[in-house]
Amino acid sequence: MLEDKDRIFTNLYGFDDWGLEGAKRRGDWDNTAAIIAKGRDWIIDEMKNSGLRGRGGAGFPTGMKWSFMPKESDGRPHYLVVNADESEPGTCKDRDIMRHDPHKLIEGCLIASFAMGAHACYIYVRGEFIREREQLQAAVDQAYDAGLLGKNAAGSGWDFDLYVHHGAGAYICGEETALLESLEGKKGMPRLKPPFPANVGLYGAPTTVNNVESIAVAPTILRRGASWFAGLGRPNNTGTKVFCISGHVNKPCNVEEEMGIPLRELIEKHAGGVRGGWDNLLAVIPGGSSVPCLPKPTCDDILMDFDSLKAVQSGLGTAAVIVLDKSTDIIKAIARISYFYKHESCGQCTPCREGTGWMWRVVERMARGDAEPEEIDMLLDVTKRVEGHTICALGDAAAWPVQGLIRHFRGTIEERIAAKRGGAAQVAAE
Repeated sequence: MLEDKDRIFTNLYGFDDWGLEGAKRRGDWDNTAAIIAKGRDWIIDEMKNSGLRGRGGAGFPTGMKWSFMPKESDGRPHYLVVNADESEPGTCKDRDIMRHDPHKLIEGCLIASFAMGAHACYIYVRGEFIREREQLQAAVDQAYDAGLLGKNAAGSGWDFDLYVHHGAGAYICGEETALLESLEGKKGMPRLKPPFPANVGLYGAPTTVNNVESIAVAPTILRRGASWFAGLGRPNNTGTKVFCISGHVNKPCNVEEEMGIPLRELIEKHAGGVRGGWDNLLAVIPGGSSVPCLPKPTCDDILMDFDSLKAVQSGLGTAAVIVLDKSTDIIKAIARISYFYKHESCGQCTPCREGTGWMWRVVERMARGDAEPEEIDMLLDVTKRVEGHTICALGDAAAWPVQGLIRHFRGTIEERIAAKRGGAAQVAAE
């Protein structure tokens, strides 16, 4: 279990002052200029050595991502864009960082931008986050007033401007290239890659897009050292992570914990356990609604990190743990998730535009029992035709929950269909 001395987000629950004075008491903005004085290469090497993997879902090594930015400018400006479009169902970590610990994010933006040669950074905030954006903007204003942003930011010799941009509530804009399109004032639709944003990103210039949590932890890692962060968690899955626990638990919460904590320990220690006890557990969606669910036997001893969850055909994603107890109609629950992805598809790619609606309609029929047994395999086949055949990962995000349902709860679907048929046969006989 993570000790308090190793927590990065010490005001996650907002018990302390969110403003600049409170942030400085908690160790933020502590001689930021000295970190910047160590130079770009040192910062990027330290981030690589820490083993930090992106906290937005994909888990790509952060230091490596930063190193992809061109070392020298070819005349184009460099940009950092922070993805605060936290729209994945079940995920609510970035909003608490922006509400209660915004200066960690702002300081991280300055240091990361310097490491990538960027004089400007944009934070793209989800459309529904009204108060969060206001709080973040107030913190940015405080930083400007204190000379921590702007000309010679924090006395580092680096000129740096930070802009908070408000989205319009589209899930697709959480995909990095759709986010860039939206930021440019265009329709939020993913771009084909290559070219990758590090070469042609915002306004055609080299750009790195990072999640809020990935950027917010950087200053603490650089202050305390890569070896400290790398010493937490497991190899290739290092450090701390903010987990969001919701659903059928006694105390839904956000909690910062060590990577690789057992799922059962996470739920029982921090969320008050499953409603009705651990034996009442049906399934857990471990990383936000887009990852496949896991049945209780798997949940008994699974570890919460990228590699452990990948090994059981699921994923850590955003670490949004959605707990489902035995009162859940699992088919109906997945149908509800399917509807969300149908609704949020941008419609650019045919497999996703057509497939998401088709999958939702079939799962909806299965929830009622109005399906044929052979349609289960047909549905699975369609998910494979959508997965991996779209410009962005929304097609995968729509396919995986359905695959998880069929993989672990095929028997439930078959029973539902048989029960409906049995009922229909009985009515016919009468």
